[in-house]
Amino acid sequence: MCDILSNIASSGVSRRKMLASFGVGAAAASLAACSPASSAASTASAASRRFGPLPLSGQQTKLVLLGTSGGPPYWPGSERQGISSALVVGDRYYVIDAGHGVMHQARKAELGTKFETDMEGPLDALAGIFLTHLHSDHVVDLNNILSEGLYNGLQSVDRIPIWGPGNRGQVPELFGPGLPPEPVSPGNPTPGTKEMTDLIVQAFATDFNDRLFDNRKPRPEELWEAHDVPVPARYMKDPNTDPCPEMDPFTFFEDDYVKVSATLVNHAPVFPALGYRFDTDAGSVVFSGDTGKTPNIISLAKNADVLVHEVIDKSWPESLFPEPRDEAQEGLYQHLIQAHTVIEDVGPIAQEAGVETLVLSHLVPGNRPDEVWEACGEGFDGRLIIGHDLDVIGIGS
Repeated sequence: MCDILSNIASSGVSRRKMLASFGVGAAAASLAACSPASSAASTASAASRRFGPLPLSGQQTKLVLLGTSGGPPYWPGSERQGISSALVVGDRYYVIDAGHGVMHQARKAELGTKFETDMEGPLDALAGIFLTHLHSDHVVDLNNILSEGLYNGLQSVDRIPIWGPGNRGQVPELFGPGLPPEPVSPGNPTPGTKEMTDLIVQAFATDFNDRLFDNRKPRPEELWEAHDVPVPARYMKDPNTDPCPEMDPFTFFEDDYVKVSATLVNHAPVFPALGYRFDTDAGSVVFSGDTGKTPNIISLAKNADVLVHEVIDKSWPESLFPEPRDEAQEGLYQHLIQAHTVIEDVGPIAQEAGVETLVLSHLVPGNRPDEVWEACGEGFDGRLIIGHDLDVIGIGS
């Protein structure tokens, strides 16, 4: 999808219809209680509130949507930032994906404990980074967290974990006819999360050394440690022929605040592409990552409090490849809609999983009005939230 999207611009103007953003950090409770958005939400009808977050009511566990745009395009007419979320649990938070703008958004969301200072927040409370897959729109600002983060609170953390997919092992098959090209970096064409993070340090060694010798900042290995998510080997055999075998979720990380499980999702030809489940004392939050329909997401999200799910408006690829389509155009069209979840499928997925709240994020295209996404609630009995940047959703009571 990325190569196709990066060369195509769609039209339309995004306009936020419901205001329900609240601050995170020390001011969260007071903002929730006194903001106009909170007041309006408290008097809105049940039907209208179905499409927006409820006001915070003192929850110490919160989902913050840092960026809700899907794909690498900077969609014309949209103010959405790149895909990224933060799960706040008590006095710390975890970042899921690191799309463009994540550092700026974390500051605006008042994450961390020293968010009002110049060079001490918002990363001083960061407890981990989890990448669903290694497409650029999900990882492009990882380097900003790791390098510029030294002046935004990262110097205060205690060796945070970075988790994400491992090495694919082979390049994907060529899409469409023709001779395959020579791969980029043929000696290691598909580095995983640990390798990628190590290569970031190598690529920006000049900066890291300047900060180390001139500013006495910590060494990178003192601040973080990158890991590849250990997908069981039996599911890793066929990245080209079976990139999303049906499987049960598996737990791979746990600390005093969260337990994190993962499963493979259907974002072919990307492999491994992962969905994550965070279980906390207050409740559970699931992130689909980029995926087409797969029973793996339903298993991962079973009875979760919140499912954060991607979505694509099928009318967009239909406008790119209008009928009648020739064989090549049909292939491209199917490629787009099968690697993502179309509007009419999102609600039934949430319904079958039995989740309480469905949150839409990674919206493709990122400049559609809210009315387009309201149809995602069809077939779902719970609360639908059409995600916007800096929305905050309380978890638990």
